[in-house]
Amino acid sequence: MERRTIGAAALGVGAVGLGCMPMNWAYSSSQQRGDRSLRTVHAALDAGVSLLDTADMYGPFTNELLLGRVLKERRSEAFVSTKCGLLVGDGHVVANGRPGYVRRACDASLRRLQTDVIDLYQLHRADPEVPVEETWGAMADLVRAGKVRALGLCAVGARTRPSRRSAGGGAHEGTIRQLERIQQVFPVSAVEAELSVWSPEALDRLLPWCAARGVGFLAAMPLGSGFLTGTLTPGGGFEEDDPRARHPRFTAEMMAANQPLVAGLRRVAARHGAGVTPAQVALAWVLAQGPHVIPIPGAKRERWAMENAAAAGLVLEPADLTEIAALPAPRGSWD
Repeated sequence: MERRTIGAAALGVGAVGLGCMPMNWAYSSSQQRGDRSLRTVHAALDAGVSLLDTADMYGPFTNELLLGRVLKERRSEAFVSTKCGLLVGDGHVVANGRPGYVRRACDASLRRLQTDVIDLYQLHRADPEVPVEETWGAMADLVRAGKVRALGLCAVGARTRPSRRSAGGGAHEGTIRQLERIQQVFPVSAVEAELSVWSPEALDRLLPWCAARGVGFLAAMPLGSGFLTGTLTPGGGFEEDDPRARHPRFTAEMMAANQPLVAGLRRVAARHGAGVTPAQVALAWVLAQGPHVIPIPGAKRERWAMENAAAAGLVLEPADLTEIAALPAPRGSWD
């Protein structure tokens, strides 16, 4: 698999990563099976994937424990990205950016992951009660202590307003202001934010900000929470605990209205030969947005992990990118 680099330290990773959240958090809990998830992670590593993206809140804690079982055997093949800063309570999630908590959270993640160093440690959310510089300073101390190699900021869900690549951006202005502040404390190596044909808002300002500063971009939800795979049926329904059951874009009406996006990806896939899927075209589109971009599609099954990894070898032609750019804007609000 093609290799890409993250941050000024040029940390090498496979061009396509693996989002591990669906294995233990959100999305259809009845489909979350530890043995199958273990096989999925192993299959991804076998296919050249190295970046494994997790967080202490996924489960909570159980996703890191699951990855620890894999890392105990294959640590040298993996690039581990985990996060701190969010605490899961009974039916709610709260931010905690206090320096003492950050240090304890890192030590706990290291134990669960069965490793002595985290490759990329991300701040999941800034704590509104703690200056972000203080939180980031505590994370920088972890790098100096040799417990962490690089730092990142997770901006998933941090958009301020919807836009279809509108002039001047605006969707991630708050994140950019935050990045400018923490960059003065310690270098930012990566930013994780949503990016897909379904949600291209990061192209306006956030992605260029990263490119200009040599910051890696981890593209979360590059398959539009499954919609861009073309495997979801409008009106098919979701399990009650699946957040898509309450998401405006996943109503039967909006899924039907957004089918032209999937149809466009299917047309491009067909031009690239039998076996190429809409999901692979969607991932190839993300990869085409810059050499510093690494999509991290989530997967719970070996089949999907291997299909996603194969997208690293799909190169879209200029005509493909032009056709995708001309597809109708997604309909429905974010959340």
